[in-house]
Amino acid sequence: MIFKPHAYQEHCINRILETKKLGLFLDMGLGKTVTTLTAIRELKYDRFEVRRVLVIAPKKVAEGTWMREKDKWDHTRLLRVSPVLGSQAKRIRALNTPADIYVTNRENVVWLTDYYRNGWPFDMVVIDESSSFKSHNAKRFKALAAMGPHIDRLVELTGTPSPNGLDDLWSQVYLLDGGERLGRRYTHFRERYFQPGKRGADGMVYSYEAKPGTEEAILEQIADICVSMKAEDYLQFPDLTSHEVPVELDTKSRAAYRELERKMVLELPEEEKEIDVASAAALSNKLLQLANGALYDEDRKVHEIHGCKLEAFLELTESLAGKPVLVFYNFRHDRDRILVALSGRKLRVRELKGPQDEDDWNAGRIDVLLAHPASCAYGLNLQQGGNHVVWFGLTWNYELYTQANKRLHRQGQTEKVIIHHLVCAGTRDEDVMAALTRKEHAQEWVMQSLKARIRMIREEG
Repeated sequence: MIFKPHAYQEHCINRILETKKLGLFLDMGLGKTVTTLTAIRELKYDRFEVRRVLVIAPKKVAEGTWMREKDKWDHTRLLRVSPVLGSQAKRIRALNTPADIYVTNRENVVWLTDYYRNGWPFDMVVIDESSSFKSHNAKRFKALAAMGPHIDRLVELTGTPSPNGLDDLWSQVYLLDGGERLGRRYTHFRERYFQPGKRGADGMVYSYEAKPGTEEAILEQIADICVSMKAEDYLQFPDLTSHEVPVELDTKSRAAYRELERKMVLELPEEEKEIDVASAAALSNKLLQLANGALYDEDRKVHEIHGCKLEAFLELTESLAGKPVLVFYNFRHDRDRILVALSGRKLRVRELKGPQDEDDWNAGRIDVLLAHPASCAYGLNLQQGGNHVVWFGLTWNYELYTQANKRLHRQGQTEKVIIHHLVCAGTRDEDVMAALTRKEHAQEWVMQSLKARIRMIREEG
């Protein structure tokens, strides 16, 4: 695919090329990954200014997003990507594989810095979701900060640089400038821009509040090394945009999916013409359940197959940093597993059941609202409560899909609506996603793609 950057993307690419250490604070859906890959390609192959690039990302993003994004565009396909993931032996092997970009998850940062020490080989580092480095006490921040003198170029990517307050900015900006703009020590930064808030009976300060004018003062200090863009600021950005989040199955989960898929296909009638709409729909539903991570048996008991999509979902909600999100699930076991996964987090989670839930969502009293698309495809007005939709489980029913999205994308919505799809690689999810992008004749495409998948499995024996 040929990449035709929007004006704001061209601006960001040029800023990466011109500014050696840059914070790129772009809303999710504005194309941070392809923008950064384009700049890397020019720096590596046109300007010869970088040799080895390290990308640090959330685990599921590291597993799939960067590799798939670079393969998507004609101009970035030449980039060689080596995923530094898995066991220590696999990580070391990946580090010794010739590549342009090495992608690892943030949990490996401390190990990576210990592994190389003063022999740090990456002259450019990209931190995907830099808000995960917001804590100045975190080991990952301290480890990466120690490598600062060895890093010539650094790009920080996030849509939410200060999810919990302006004090989240200090460590991220420190990685860019070594403390030049906001102070070399966090305590100095806090004293300058904040004042004591809540105190205990013993006089101990438990929280700090920003002094008047703090936000303007901080933004003025960092304006030369940070680009901040919100989706609603750009006319080129459509009112509704689609965002695919690739989910990679681990080796064990992939094998389990393949075996169950093969078993289901081989149980079908041998003659392809006997595969009617009803049996195709039943098989599709089973395969979609598998992609989501669990499966009903004949007695309606739930068997969990993998947690890969659930893990990607949690990373996605974390990256939204508290922004309200409407989550569509396909099967009840999806809903149940999501509720369990979110139970230990400081989020107000609710299932959409009635008018009170609708009112509370629109009033901003819900962070995560779970809904089945069939139960809210028509009539409900949810546009005042948020602008992010996550499809945990996909549906091939195009009318249901579009009507569900219109719960947020409708008159009265004041922000751009972003639809996130969790798409499990190598599974039925990809077929359904392709059908939805075709819009018309989606059901026919679903049937044809299923027949193609059946034919492929039978030929493999």
